[in-house]
Amino acid sequence: MQAFAKLFQRLDEQRGTKAKVTAMADYFASASAADGAWAVYFLSGRRLKRLIGPVQLRQWLAQASGLPLWLIEQTHEHVGDLAETIALVLTEQPTQANPTAAIGLAEWVEANILPLRLLEDDQRRERVMQAWQTLSSEERFLYTKLLTGALRIGVSQTLVERALAKASHQPQPVIAHRLMGHWNPDADFYQGLFAERSGQEDASRPFPFFLAHPLETPTHQTLGPIEDWQIEWKWDGIRAQLVRRADAIYLWSRGEALINQQFPEIIEAAHALPINTIIDGEILAWDEGVLPFAQLQRRLGRKRIDAKLLSEVPTRLLTYDLLEQDAIDIRTQPLTQRRTRLNQLLDTLNTPIMISPQVFADSWSELAKQHAESRSRGVEGFMLKAKASHYGTGRPRGPWWKWKISPLTLDAILVYAQPGHGRRANLYTDYSFAIRDGETLVPIAKAYSGLTDAEIRRLDRWIRRHTQERFGPVRAVEPVQVFELAFEGITPSRRHKSGLALRFPRIARWREDLGPNDADTLAQAQALLS
Repeated sequence: MQAFAKLFQRLDEQRGTKAKVTAMADYFASASAADGAWAVYFLSGRRLKRLIGPVQLRQWLAQASGLPLWLIEQTHEHVGDLAETIALVLTEQPTQANPTAAIGLAEWVEANILPLRLLEDDQRRERVMQAWQTLSSEERFLYTKLLTGALRIGVSQTLVERALAKASHQPQPVIAHRLMGHWNPDADFYQGLFAERSGQEDASRPFPFFLAHPLETPTHQTLGPIEDWQIEWKWDGIRAQLVRRADAIYLWSRGEALINQQFPEIIEAAHALPINTIIDGEILAWDEGVLPFAQLQRRLGRKRIDAKLLSEVPTRLLTYDLLEQDAIDIRTQPLTQRRTRLNQLLDTLNTPIMISPQVFADSWSELAKQHAESRSRGVEGFMLKAKASHYGTGRPRGPWWKWKISPLTLDAILVYAQPGHGRRANLYTDYSFAIRDGETLVPIAKAYSGLTDAEIRRLDRWIRRHTQERFGPVRAVEPVQVFELAFEGITPSRRHKSGLALRFPRIARWREDLGPNDADTLAQAQALLS
């Protein structure tokens, strides 16, 4: 625990990616297999489910510190982060020579954290307060983050892969592949990360998804001849990999969730594929053409899809790429060869698994005319893939580009704000916006990104001075600040007061030149539906 707390602090202090990779590699090289497995689990963004709520933790902190509960609550509101509040209030060093210093991360999690779920409240309180007394300030912070399921570490999956590759002397693509799919944070898993490559890799595991960089407008000067590029529509669906093995079929989302149950018709159709095949593609709601993403969302998160929903929201897997054929990894073959193999594979099949159509144009200017038709076709623009490109890992610049259409926009009024998380826990960074419906305001979206750090700090000061009401951590503010919101789509919604839902809303700019009467109306937002 102590070593991982030091790593956490070291990562928090470092800003350069090279230094972060070195810090993690040093830890992986010296950690036990059990500790290393849990470290990879947390560093790669996985989290424990919340074991104890903030209300109980504030009550226990009041008892442990001897301070009144109202002062603890006000301190938490001022600091913005409960774990940091606990670390600051309990300033004492361990009451004895720290007996937990030699206890590793795995033992802390498996013996001192996970078992709390099975205990009564009094027993949990006793265990937690005892842990607070034996841990250092940095360890208390980390321990509380683990209890609340709120641990966030400022490193990307790619940096974790680089650190493991450095520590294990394995190629980064191999590490990336081994981190995909479902795995348990145990010693066997960690030792498998360091093992030499063999034919015994987990058969269910997908490959890391290859991603594209955004591009404004392609030209001959930026990308060269158009003939060097494979062009496809950019669909608004769920990126997925279909893994066909001898005894099973696995459908993985890009978020590494197994989604077989949500799309049974695709699983059924996959039985027609040859065994030992992996295909990359996009799941779409499709009924004589692509349906809005909101329809596809009706299939997500369900444990069972009934006949009615199957009929109302039919889906298909529109395939892009063939990654493995006859148990051979073909990702290093040029895209043109992989595309030919994919065409041959799907040519005789009449199933919901179909190949994504290509788009052809004689010049970039001609392609731009087709690009203007994207929204009417229900797509987001184009994918541009170099015909000679391999299927790599991560998001390198050059091989693949996404040329998206300009987003839709609305001018909306800030009505609510609440604190952010992590280093922004003491700033108001999560905002709710409304539009005008006659004399009233109806909420339409929340947005968390788009402002600069300087704008966030300035807006935070304004929010504190212009708060009209408080609802726990949420502040209702004077409705005068107007912001331009950008979003990818808009659909009817019975769950929102405005009757509308925005897809991927974010702040495009702070419209200080506009007043609340200049904000858009509900009628204007509804007009975007057509």
